[in-house]
Amino acid sequence: MPATIFRAYDIRGIADQELTDEHCHAIGLAIGSEARDQGQEALLVAADGRHSSPRIRDALAKGIQASGCDVIDIGMVPSPLLYFATHQLETQSGVMITGSHNPAEYNGLKVVIAGHTLSAEGITALRERIVNNKLHSGKGAYRTEAIEEEYIDYIINDVAIAQPLKIVIDAGNGVTGNIAPRLFEELGCEVIPLYCEVDGDFPNHHPDPTVAANLQDLIAKVKEEGADLGIAFDGDGDRLGVVTAEGNIVPADRLLMLLAQDVVSRNPGADVIFDVKCTRSLNSLISNYGGRPIMWKTGHSFMKEKMLETGALLGGEFSGHIFFKERWFGFDDGMYAAARLIEILSTTDPDLDAQLSAFPLMVSTAELKVASDEQRKFSIIEQLTQQGQFENGKITTLDGVRVDFNDGWGLVRASNTTPILVLRFEAKDQQTLQNIQQIFKQQLSNIDNSLQFDF
Repeated sequence: MPATIFRAYDIRGIADQELTDEHCHAIGLAIGSEARDQGQEALLVAADGRHSSPRIRDALAKGIQASGCDVIDIGMVPSPLLYFATHQLETQSGVMITGSHNPAEYNGLKVVIAGHTLSAEGITALRERIVNNKLHSGKGAYRTEAIEEEYIDYIINDVAIAQPLKIVIDAGNGVTGNIAPRLFEELGCEVIPLYCEVDGDFPNHHPDPTVAANLQDLIAKVKEEGADLGIAFDGDGDRLGVVTAEGNIVPADRLLMLLAQDVVSRNPGADVIFDVKCTRSLNSLISNYGGRPIMWKTGHSFMKEKMLETGALLGGEFSGHIFFKERWFGFDDGMYAAARLIEILSTTDPDLDAQLSAFPLMVSTAELKVASDEQRKFSIIEQLTQQGQFENGKITTLDGVRVDFNDGWGLVRASNTTPILVLRFEAKDQQTLQNIQQIFKQQLSNIDNSLQFDF
């Protein structure tokens, strides 16, 4: 079994090569054994709409049952419904089969055991169980259960829409297409669905709302329909992208400014967590609201653990994962985050552009990607940590290397899901931004002169 599929946030690989029936059965056996060791008698299993997901689900479920752990299959649903079910049904453990925003030939597993999302060491420990044969045996039961109605009802009872908004929902042919349009209609919105037919080939665009090219059809539809808002979800629904009525893409860190203002207004002193890729403006804004800003590592599993550790009421990543603990359960849910955004707009001003104009805006880049070898990318970051020369910058090595200067900052980190280095920059003006980019390019080239930069 390839060690490379056991990653920092989840298990992920090319479905027909690395997530074979044999591998998935063994992984199921390991997950079931770990769950039993933590006093869990059953595991929830759910899957996204990828073509390989039913096969993987069946092999995984048989492995879980072979450990003596019961399986509760909640069907083809978005990841947030699996997380929701761990809070509502009789077990706090589950496995979501999803390739998230990876290409169609990929798939993966997100694992929750006893209320904790496995990351890094926890995921590596599953492989070690398999290698060392530390596996239970037994005959677990299998049953199916539906969670969709309970999920929709919970949100309808929690979120109050003061005036109906007209919204376009782009599911990107991912699994949210089965549930998101109905959820927002029942909340009282006028919904125009776009690419809401579940199709594992993703024929219209890739289901990754962080890439501007994937939002162009949504922007066009919002303008054509005169909608108040456009919402895009990733393949498994734990991330969102937002487009304003004017067709402007709202970066998740700017969205977090508005959400933090709302949450902290009711909860003075609340912790708000954001990842290393987010704007530095969040620090001062959250403090000014009366909250406590906390910067943390990128990655849904790391963020959820930090939410649990700190008791934070809100968290957000630049990639579009938003975590609400206030009135919710602390997991990342693109649909619930969209509902909370619409609640704010419906009770204040539906013009999101106008609302965001009150917040500071610096010159910034999207995520910039530089190809690197799967193993080499980590050693590059390690060398940069030790050898990098960043003048008078303040260096943070929480996750990669982030350097804050007086008038801007830069970040480079190794992606935990693909063979790339991820960079992001922000500054007071374009010239300063380019200066910071040049510093990073020079320092990285000093370590590996084969790196190719397209910025």
